[in-house]
Amino acid sequence: MDWKLFASTFTAIFLAEMGDKTQLATLSLAAGRSRWVVFAASASALVATSAVAVLAGEAIARNVPPLWVKRAAGLAFLAMGAWMLIGREG
Repeated sequence: MDWKLFASTFTAIFLAEMGDKTQLATLSLAAGRSRWVVFAASASALVATSAVAVLAGEAIARNVPPLWVKRAAGLAFLAMGAWMLIGREG
């Protein structure tokens, strides 16, 4: 197993998920309910969405060189960042 890849992926996903709407939704669902059922369901949902992303990434990697995938992802992040910085007035 590539432990460096594991650690960098874990860290990136962990930090990206902290405080986002998914975590807040999970927090609100767990309030006053069975926390273990909510934990199992939310963990399963994250695993399922990650599986979809891995399968899509693998399919894209078969047809597009990794350099272009990285460039496209970088441009997408820059565009989203600019959009958030500019925002909408009103």
